[in-house]
Amino acid sequence: MKRLIFGVVLLTALSACNKEATVTETTDEETADAIIANESDGSMDAVIPFKRVELNPDETSKLLGKKENDTLYITNFWATWCPPCIKEIPHFREKMTELKSQPVKFTFISLDPKEDWDTKVKAFAEENGLSENVVLLDGSTLTPAFFPANFKDWDGGSIPFTFMRKGDKTDETVGMMSMEALTEKINSFK
Repeated sequence: MKRLIFGVVLLTALSACNKEATVTETTDEETADAIIANESDGSMDAVIPFKRVELNPDETSKLLGKKENDTLYITNFWATWCPPCIKEIPHFREKMTELKSQPVKFTFISLDPKEDWDTKVKAFAEENGLSENVVLLDGSTLTPAFFPANFKDWDGGSIPFTFMRKGDKTDETVGMMSMEALTEKINSFK
């Protein structure tokens, strides 16, 4: 049954991967414990070896949860097989470099199949200077309850998906973001 659900989600994501972005801004009073993914200093010069960090759904929920600090957390769900996902990565990389001295943390959650983690995901992360920012999530472990428990609008049906959180304030974007949209959303948290 899990494989069927994952297959349907994957098929939907493949066909809907290029949907136009929709946005929801919310305030959430729920609190979750935090885990921190490896953080980069924003340097894109040297090739940093990919360090395989796998999260389960509960750890992912904690990563997405409210934190009692002044940091903006930007989490992007993506896959190497998704052209819009790959197309928006340079925008995120530019923002990572621009904001490296500010309290902003970028995490890229790969939804690639497990068999691609040590090949395609590793190569992409290393080639794009994202080795310390990419974490892996096995989409087949996600239940339908995961999405409404963590998001207001995203049902897991398409990627890319970007979730931003600073304290109680959140922002969700389903679909690819332009540099202008990404800049506007980040600035809305200042």
